[in-house]
Order: sequence, then structure tokens, then C-alpha cells
Amino acid sequence: MRGADPTAAYGGAMDASGLPLLDQRISDCRACPRLVSWREEVAREKRAAYADWTYWGRPVPGFGPADARLLIVGLAPAAHGGNRTGRMFTGDRSGDVLYEALYDVGLASQPTAVHADDGLELYGVRVTSPVHCAPPANKPTPEERDACRPWLVQELRLLRPTLRAVVVLGAFGWQAALPAFTEAGWSVPRPRPAFAHGARFELDGLDLFGCFHVSQRNTFTGRLTPVMLRDVLRTAARAAGLPVAGG
Repeated sequence: MRGADPTAAYGGAMDASGLPLLDQRISDCRACPRLVSWREEVAREKRAAYADWTYWGRPVPGFGPADARLLIVGLAPAAHGGNRTGRMFTGDRSGDVLYEALYDVGLASQPTAVHADDGLELYGVRVTSPVHCAPPANKPTPEERDACRPWLVQELRLLRPTLRAVVVLGAFGWQAALPAFTEAGWSVPRPRPAFAHGARFELDGLDLFGCFHVSQRNTFTGRLTPVMLRDVLRTAARAAGLPVAGG
């Protein structure tokens, strides 16, 4: 699997066709057999609380406008969250934390994300993931991370004309994102910057921020508080030239 490029079959047409086509092709990807098997098994068996749902059961594309000035990158699709709803950070506790914070700082139309047709809109912000399929135990392998990277590279290239800041959630996302920035044409320092909550680096005019992931492990233990998350999002939004609420 190492070195596989799921975008290779689409050639240069993907860049010209824009994000909607990229999102569609991500949703059709079957590059990683373990992830394909897992996401489809979960979609068949379901969780009792969601027995009446028709699960998405496919890779989850990015969410947000094609002219976003701020990008949020973090491991997102969960077995009964994005894998069920078909939208990034939607239908689980991590998404509840993230979208409430985005709403609080004026970057989302509502504080909740329940399903893909709930009316949620993001203002100048797009959310994506370094791995688009729900992995067993929420742990993709390094090979799966690397196989999914070409999708992130394509997304970064398409967003580059308007993109001004990026928030990366968690060390896993950081390790996946920095090589993607390099492949997408940004100059990343060597050695690569280390991940830390509140870290800030400039990459060819792009401000890159580190933030602890919005996982339950972090939010339930207080490692990441709502105030901490809002502070990073507000600072990143200002760097991106977006209007913010709450100070």
C-alpha cells in the first residue's frame, strides 16, 4: 500500500474540475482494504441507537466552501459519526465540541452537527481529514495515512488561491499534514516543526496552527477546554482575515 496514489487514475482533470469533483472521487475511494471492510461492516451492523439510519459507510469528503480562507485538518471520520452521517465531525461528541466552538467565534451558522442535511453552514472555513475512512479503534496505520495523503494534497492545491491559515488538530494530523503541504507546493522547514498546542508557524504566507484534537479523551480530561479551542480558532480566523465574534 505504501506509495499508492488513489488520485493517479484521474490525472490532471481533477484540478480543473474543482472541489465538488474531488469530494465525489474521495467518496468512491477503495484504496485501503482494511478500511473498506471496516467501514462497510459497521454500516451493515450499525449501533442499536441508530438502527433506523442508512449509514453512509464510505470515505467522508471535506466540508465547507471552496473559497475557504481557513482550513481545519484533523482525524475525523468515526464509526458511528462521520461514517454514519457522511459529513466531517458530524454525529459524535468530537463534532459537538468543534462546531460549538466554531459557532461561538462566528464561523458556523449553528452550534450543532447532527446529520448532513441539518442546515449547518461554515463561513470561510473548510474542515477535512488526513484519513477519510473510519478506522478500527480510531487508529489508521501509517500506510493508510500515506495512501490517503494524495487526496489532501489535491485539496490543498485547490484551496491555495484563497487559503490563508490552517489549524491542525492533534499530532497525527500534524504528521500527516506537513508532508502534504510540501507535496502541494509549500516550503516546509527542515527539520519539520514539532506539534504543540498553540504552535504557530508561517509557510510561504500561510499561518499554520497546532491544536489538541477535539477527541473525548482530550475534552473529557480537560486537556483541551472550550476556551483553549476557541482561542486557537479565533487567532487562526484573524490570521486568515475572517471576522470573528467574542473578542
